[in-house]
Amino acid sequence: MNPRLPYVLLLGAAVVILALSCVLLSRGRRSPGCESQPRTEEETGARSQSLVFADLTPAELAQVVRYLQGHLGLRLVDAARAKPSDNCIASVELQVPAKAEALRFLDGAGARPPREALAVLYFGEQAEPNVTEYVVGPLPAPVYHRDVTVRRYGGKVPYHRRPMLGSEYEQVGAFLKTAAFAAAPTFLKEVLEYDSTNVVFESAAPHGFQSGDRKSWFALFQNVSGFFVHPVGLEVLVDHSSLDISQWAVSRVFYNGQYYRDMVQLESAYVQGRISVEKVRRAPRDGDFSSMKPRAPWAALFPLQYEPQGPRYSVRNNHVLYQAWSFAFGMSASTGLRLFDIRHKGERVAYEISVQEAMSVYGSNCPAGMSTRYMDRSFGIGHYTSPLVRGVDCPYLATYLDVHFLAHSQVPQSTKGAICIFEQNLGSPLRRHYSNLQSLYYGGLVNSALVLRSIATVGNYDYVWDFIFYQNGAIEGKVQATGYASSSFLHGDGLQYGNRVWEHTLGTIHTHFINYKVDLDVGGRSGSSFTACRYPGKPQCPGGLPLVC
Repeated sequence: MNPRLPYVLLLGAAVVILALSCVLLSRGRRSPGCESQPRTEEETGARSQSLVFADLTPAELAQVVRYLQGHLGLRLVDAARAKPSDNCIASVELQVPAKAEALRFLDGAGARPPREALAVLYFGEQAEPNVTEYVVGPLPAPVYHRDVTVRRYGGKVPYHRRPMLGSEYEQVGAFLKTAAFAAAPTFLKEVLEYDSTNVVFESAAPHGFQSGDRKSWFALFQNVSGFFVHPVGLEVLVDHSSLDISQWAVSRVFYNGQYYRDMVQLESAYVQGRISVEKVRRAPRDGDFSSMKPRAPWAALFPLQYEPQGPRYSVRNNHVLYQAWSFAFGMSASTGLRLFDIRHKGERVAYEISVQEAMSVYGSNCPAGMSTRYMDRSFGIGHYTSPLVRGVDCPYLATYLDVHFLAHSQVPQSTKGAICIFEQNLGSPLRRHYSNLQSLYYGGLVNSALVLRSIATVGNYDYVWDFIFYQNGAIEGKVQATGYASSSFLHGDGLQYGNRVWEHTLGTIHTHFINYKVDLDVGGRSGSSFTACRYPGKPQCPGGLPLVC
């Protein structure tokens, strides 16, 4: 054996490691303005035009807040600490320009639309509390605000319909721990070993089933990692309809299959020995079976994707170019990822493709589970977009972009690396043929696609949202659900409503509904969305092109 060979191998390995490190460091968080190859003037113009769909910057968000504080003539409290009886700014995001106006600008026949914001305000400190939406503009120095509530909803939005702010969830939690639980000290201590820190609450939604209701079931779970699958069997219905927090009350209590009028009746029944107690084993802080901690060391590193000549796509501001594709993108605090002005070979094929809603309907023999109809837009799909972990959520060499939003607070927030963009080898040829008849040859094309991704963690679920652009001209909207199951306490005939996932844990039956907006402009400005397509025999879209469903 050549004695120099080990040193040569070590040197070669060091060179490879250094090269890979340089690539990773240079890619890192690539500036949205960097490109891997020169582009034409036409493409540069398109990049500038795409800014009409760009999300509001932190400076613009702050400017809208200052404008509203100075021009409404009302006291506005920071939503992060607002009481139901206060006025506050619930959210601010880009007001997308009207389609006709935007198209005139994009196609060179009109002026740039004014840049505007959509602000949602909760007015609790008024004779008639309500939810109001204002369009504020033009940015960056607004001088007007228009009330668009009636035009959008046909009238003022009653105050009881407002989605709960984070501050209201905290206020309900404080009410339960102080006022409500004070009425059942013996039960809580002996059955739940309650110490004010070892339980957490998860709210069901909607907050009532009749107009005017604002009553929510709150289920109790052990305060451990992955608490969603550690129910303790106690659920409390809180009436938080009053704007005066001191007037909130417990409307009903449920424990281990039995309903009680309130916590006082629960305590009395327990002390008198009239309750069937099912004591749950206390889980360790890491959650035991629900822990995300790896249970075994990695046997080997996972494979990495490598781009030998750098990325074959480019990102500048909110505009992406990839082979024959180009599009603008943004992030709505309420609905999440949205795409605009999507073109293939320079021709617009869709004006907008966007996530609209993620709904889940549950069944259970516990009241919180059986009444749950989550509509995640009310929580904020974009608001709960989480940072992406390099090499796990997206490839190491992806481009990572930050998002900025204002929701549940009057201070703009930023989420680092919340959007990733990468080209992915799909692992099979787009087309190929190996000829062994008459003549010998091989022909094949690599199959790859561009992926735009964000991941929203809404409560127990992590939704992986992808928009995928293929070489053959197809676009795919894809969502994957991961995270934790939502659960109920397992009792009685619970197995008719799901499956046992732990000793006292029922993984409840449920169904997901995902809604997208697809505004196609194939063959002209139809203004029609997917749902407007007719089905005369074979599916047809506006412009006569076949519809793939």
